Amino acid sequence: MAVTEPVPVTAGDTGADEEGWVPLGGSAHEGILRRQALRESAARTYARSLPIVPVRARGLTIEGADGRRYLDCLSGAGTLALGHNHPVVLEAVKKVLDSGAPLHVLDLATPVKDRFTTELFATLPAELARDARVQFCGPAGTDAVEAALTLVRTATGRGGLLAFTGAYHGMTSGALDASGGAADVRVARLPYPRDYRCPFGVGGDRGAELAARWTESLLDDPKSGVPTPAGMILEPVQGEGGVIPAPDDWMRRMRQITAARAIPLIADEVQTGVGRTGAFWGVDHSGVVPDVMVLSKAIGGSLPLAVIVYRAELDVWEPGAHAGTFRGNQLAMAAGAATLAYVRENRLADRAAALGTRMLGRLRGLSAAHPSVGDVRGRGLMIGVELVDPSGEAPHAPTPPADPVLAASLRQQCLDRGLIVELGGRHSAVVRLLPPLTLTDEQAEAVLDRFADALAAAERAHRPACPAPLRPVRPRAAHHRNDTGPSH
Repeated sequence: MAVTEPVPVTAGDTGADEEGWVPLGGSAHEGILRRQALRESAARTYARSLPIVPVRARGLTIEGADGRRYLDCLSGAGTLALGHNHPVVLEAVKKVLDSGAPLHVLDLATPVKDRFTTELFATLPAELARDARVQFCGPAGTDAVEAALTLVRTATGRGGLLAFTGAYHGMTSGALDASGGAADVRVARLPYPRDYRCPFGVGGDRGAELAARWTESLLDDPKSGVPTPAGMILEPVQGEGGVIPAPDDWMRRMRQITAARAIPLIADEVQTGVGRTGAFWGVDHSGVVPDVMVLSKAIGGSLPLAVIVYRAELDVWEPGAHAGTFRGNQLAMAAGAATLAYVRENRLADRAAALGTRMLGRLRGLSAAHPSVGDVRGRGLMIGVELVDPSGEAPHAPTPPADPVLAASLRQQCLDRGLIVELGGRHSAVVRLLPPLTLTDEQAEAVLDRFADALAAAERAHRPACPAPLRPVRPRAAHHRNDTGPSH
């Protein structure tokens, strides 16, 4: 199998393709990467594991400055619902540019904003859309999380917060407090249900029930040390936490628990929204209607945009209580409205559910021949493969230890084969696939072929002398009960 597909160049011409673009070549490519390493912050992340210089892109494909092509299953960390440079997005942006409309208007009303909010409200859970307010925040998802936390604290007069282990909500102060890797006295950390590596050792419905009871006990025990909080924030599928779908019944229990105690429920849909999980919003699977929805990434159609949508009764803050200079980006609103409409009108959420089911099935089929595949999980086109060391010891655990070294090797092997993936999970041992919702059947097969080939190569390089050990067969019936599409 060819590692990459070089951009074709006709013999005797200047090296330009039909659009006049000429690959920069190896030396220029390396020079750009070298200057980036010298000039940019040590905090850069994706650039370290993906040493490519994108210069053109369309749909699933990225072309690098050196002429190599890649299938992009990172999609801007889930931002590109329609892939790169989708025609409806380009046309929407071009229309605004050609109209002479202002590009930056703070929070003033414009026809472009009106179209965006109208389209957004058409996609929301009906109960919320009937009585909702929308707040335009700064342009990143973490800004929207901060706005949501400020909102519920203002509306309730309380200061605490309920969040979950494994969560990721952003990189600003309050968002970090709510994320699983941070510890803050203002945040009570709750167990997030999971089948593989269940914190209670049981998984399935029983594990989810125990997680719900833990939450109830924490809130109702006067000696728990946790006063009634300002809100609860959760992800319908934990993304950075390792692609862990929340059980639908558990989601409904969290809604019941919070509603009974007048605790606003915040759904972080930054990564799960706009059809990604096989429903338009992640909460649609369970039928839960949250009090606040945090939205970003795909709602901007590849451009920076973030909002929160919430029940009108919470709209008690003063003018300017939470603002942002760039909350009036007209190009992002135009691109976002076009994306929302295209996903809705073309039923791309249904498409993601069906295609995701097939991809999950084939990936699970790899586990028979590859003991290093500990678990395959996901929902729609939000997929994770957890890699393990089947020969390693995991004290007091029924599952083998995570293998982040193998995961990193697999990521590199994928890149060598022209496939872009990224890692997540508690030990960075989960390979994540976030292809665009426009993925074709043929493209899906190409992605899976390259992934399977890269997995075999990574295992050979990682443990060349170790025979594959026998692995216990875990029953699948109790696992992955809600990862095959919508369950309305």
